[in-house]
Amino acid sequence: MGHAGDLVEVLDTTLRDGAQGANVSFTLKDKVALALKLDELGVDIIEGGWPHSNPKDMEFFRAMRDYSLSRARLAVFGSTRRRGVRPHADENLDSLVKADVPVAVIFGKSWTLHVREVLGATWEENLAMIAESVEYLRQHGMEVVYDAEHFFQGYQEDPGMALASIEAAWRAGARTIVLADTNGGTPPHEVYRIVLEVRRRFPAMPLGAHMHNDIGCAVANTLMAVAAGARHVQGTINGVGERTGNADLTAIVPTLELKMGYRVLRDEPPPVKYGKLREVSRFVYEALGRQPNPYQPYVGDFAFAHKGGVHADAVMKVPRAYEHVDPGLVGNRRIIVVSEVAGGASLALKAAEELGVSLDKRSSAVRRALDEVKRLEREGYSFDEAPASALLILLRHLGLHRERFRLLEWRVVTGPTPTAFAVVKVWVEGRGELLEAGEGVGPVHAVDVALRKALTSAFPQLAETYLRDYKVVLPTAVKSTESLVRVTVEFMNGHRAWRTVGVSSNVVDASIRAIIDAYDFALQLEELKGGRVP
Repeated sequence: MGHAGDLVEVLDTTLRDGAQGANVSFTLKDKVALALKLDELGVDIIEGGWPHSNPKDMEFFRAMRDYSLSRARLAVFGSTRRRGVRPHADENLDSLVKADVPVAVIFGKSWTLHVREVLGATWEENLAMIAESVEYLRQHGMEVVYDAEHFFQGYQEDPGMALASIEAAWRAGARTIVLADTNGGTPPHEVYRIVLEVRRRFPAMPLGAHMHNDIGCAVANTLMAVAAGARHVQGTINGVGERTGNADLTAIVPTLELKMGYRVLRDEPPPVKYGKLREVSRFVYEALGRQPNPYQPYVGDFAFAHKGGVHADAVMKVPRAYEHVDPGLVGNRRIIVVSEVAGGASLALKAAEELGVSLDKRSSAVRRALDEVKRLEREGYSFDEAPASALLILLRHLGLHRERFRLLEWRVVTGPTPTAFAVVKVWVEGRGELLEAGEGVGPVHAVDVALRKALTSAFPQLAETYLRDYKVVLPTAVKSTESLVRVTVEFMNGHRAWRTVGVSSNVVDASIRAIIDAYDFALQLEELKGGRVP
């Protein structure tokens, strides 16, 4: 089986198997950029595509000739030759050779069901197709990784035939034999048992694992395969792929090293090699136009978020009390969430983290602020994603909040077109009352435009502060016949972002409340830190 300390090779198939997922499509530019990022991350092999199935993938291989990879090698994907066609006449195999990359990944049949009912071939024909395809690619100077499709289903139905199929590929010169759970339905204990039995049958055969997530076990199955003797793993960034997806490399790779003791990726220590995991994960989400999963292990926004007061208090004293690894190892960070279940410790820790204010968690000001947070959450507020609003409450109870402006009145006019017009009256410190008008796409934008005019005339440092994200949740609570809406906004200045929240029965009013808090928070930070808005 080998032992901890062994090197595990990583093949990323985001650009091939990942691209076969529903609503997943990469542009050529995205494919090249992701390949370069995967090389920086340190994966061993990047499977770039299936050119015979998708002509765009051949363009990718041509484009990559203009780039030099520092670590990874490119691989092209395809199938074994067609039944009744010699290797040199098979267009699929020819496309693999023309890709002009060092590694070919080909799949063949391990399940008698597929041989009989899908290929319509005899078992002897199937073995010949496997062996001759591997030999042909080897003759053209390519390393061959053989993916044994549906291996676990084939082994469960007929172990002898399944073993014969992978032996044919190995004897023909394949450098790695990958056992694939193509249907994604094999549970972890069966994966471990079968890989262990294959290892015992062929102790010198280099084994790999390719798992799908149809029962939610792709990551667990990959780890079990390695525990049973596999030393090559395949997966995708964020687990994108066919049906419910592939095994997620952002979970597999750090777990293999940080939890199981194997060596993975580059030889640098973990803070270096895994520091780019979150960055690569975000790149894939952005390329696909998807919102990142905040609950994703290791790389999600909430992977190291602590909401319960007991948790937050303990983790600041002894991080490993509630954190299984240092968040910095994987390019992430700890988040202290302020909410109705938080204690004084959570609020005090958040103040120290965001405001640089040191507080006693048992102080009366902290308790009063926490009581107000809990009261507002009962009324429909949620500070989980909008901690800046909670910190404004705390500053008021501490006597540290300085009122720099106050919105006195606002009016909005809308009509049959998307354009809206707004007028705001604002009291501004040192300037008195200001009246400004704004035009925008919709009422919220129009009010923000008018408000920005008034505020930046008095506080020019706010000119670099802008609204980056806007989210409405409807409804959050019901009081008799009144439905409340909750609006969360994210503002940004430079590299710093903060979120605030507003609640009202009117979506425009809720939005304005959140926006007011956002500008106020920026000015309070400036006041506390004695400098420009961070």
